Amino acid sequence: MNDFLCPKCKGHLRVGSHITFKVKNSQSQSALLLLSPQIGNYSSVKHPSFEFKKGEILDFFCPLCNGSLKSDIHQNLALVLMKDEEGKSFVVYFSQVAGEHSTYEVDGEAIHVTGEDAGVYTYFKVGDKFKKYF
Repeated sequence: MNDFLCPKCKGHLRVGSHITFKVKNSQSQSALLLLSPQIGNYSSVKHPSFEFKKGEILDFFCPLCNGSLKSDIHQNLALVLMKDEEGKSFVVYFSQVAGEHSTYEVDGEAIHVTGEDAGVYTYFKVGDKFKKYF
């Protein structure tokens, strides 16, 4: 099973069958948001009182160090580190826009694109940005 880490503190974000994030909506309300660790599965779990609208940009943070997970390649993308079962390392970029399904698994210069909205961000250049995380 894949392991997910914060790019800042390298803390483990996966707990059981979810990746745990602290998120903040446009009203500056914070909550925990649990996402599936399966790339391409866009299911989520949150407290019923935490509300956001489709299309709203959520800010993602590490629940351990409180560091922002906003990527430096696009303001709408967050990033986490992933290690697969064989120990291979990836950077995973994903949309912070509620309801937008776009995920990018980066291994050096190779990019695996997932999600029906992924075409929105396929113009970015990753280059050496992957190397600085490992």
